[in-house]
Amino acid sequence: MSLVMEPMSTSAASSATAPLVQAHDLTRTFDVSAPWLNRVLERKPRQLLHAVDGVSFEIQRGQTLALVGESGCGKSTVARLLVGLYAPTRGRFTFDGQDAHAAYATAEGRQLRRRIQMIFQDPYASLNPRWRVADIVAEPLREHGLLRDPQAIKDRVGELLQSVGLSPLDMVKYPHQFSGGQRQRISIARALATHPEFLVCDEPTSALDVSVQAQVLNIMKDLQRQQGLTYLFISHNLAVVRHVSDQVGVMYLGRLVELADKSTLFNTPRHPYTRMLLDAIPKMHDTGRARTPVQGEVPNPLNPPSGCAFHPRCPHANARCKAERPAMQTFHGVRVACHAVEEGRIGV
Repeated sequence: MSLVMEPMSTSAASSATAPLVQAHDLTRTFDVSAPWLNRVLERKPRQLLHAVDGVSFEIQRGQTLALVGESGCGKSTVARLLVGLYAPTRGRFTFDGQDAHAAYATAEGRQLRRRIQMIFQDPYASLNPRWRVADIVAEPLREHGLLRDPQAIKDRVGELLQSVGLSPLDMVKYPHQFSGGQRQRISIARALATHPEFLVCDEPTSALDVSVQAQVLNIMKDLQRQQGLTYLFISHNLAVVRHVSDQVGVMYLGRLVELADKSTLFNTPRHPYTRMLLDAIPKMHDTGRARTPVQGEVPNPLNPPSGCAFHPRCPHANARCKAERPAMQTFHGVRVACHAVEEGRIGV
């Protein structure tokens, strides 16, 4: 008996190749004004903080996009937008072809939240100190009604702990009985409980020692290979980013200024800010070469500079940079928002 293979439909083929995660012009503005009466008496206008300002990117299934930048650039706000902790002021987040923020507000949002999970920065603050590990890891299973039998829940918690390098015997302990790296492993086990497809990782290793960071990162890489996970990885540590990412996005004052695949960005950075960040990294074989520190300070986000927000710190800035905000454009497969790159004033 011969089998006839039917060709894949156009819609199925497109869904298989379409990015799992798509952010379109994501923007989040916070009103940080003084109370109304104070503003009236002191004759002050409202103050708006543009924490994320028109960020767009895509992540293919099974890939990792890392967002980097100095503190206060909006990385963590992007993370909270993707998991629904914040609603966007403008723009949208599409997950597997579905408008995620529209879905979060409906009955379908529960199903979507099972597929999108978050690993938080501080393992000391993200675990309930009064709960045993068994209850912490089992909470998503109970919340989403995935398992109801107590023995099945116990078995699943044991499997999850083993998957992150812990023992099923650890489930009777409390968070204070673990080191920082072990607590972060518990956080990862909890995030994996619902069989997610997309993990938003908000600086998951920044609170850990360097040797422990490597262990946690290797666990995350192994889990990604085994389960086909897609990551958004947020960090300010470029060495970590180089280890885990496929693509890298560089943020400055709420905007993406450069987006490229990892090897291109580290070998041939285009944007002056990206170059500045990379020049500040100590290099093993350049012991005799003086490091270039990151120049200047991040401007006040409540009163950002005109034109290109980076121009007060940029050695290539001219009058156009001070007056006109650069748009994100593609140059040889790299997306960059920089007038100097566009005009050819910076060589590769």
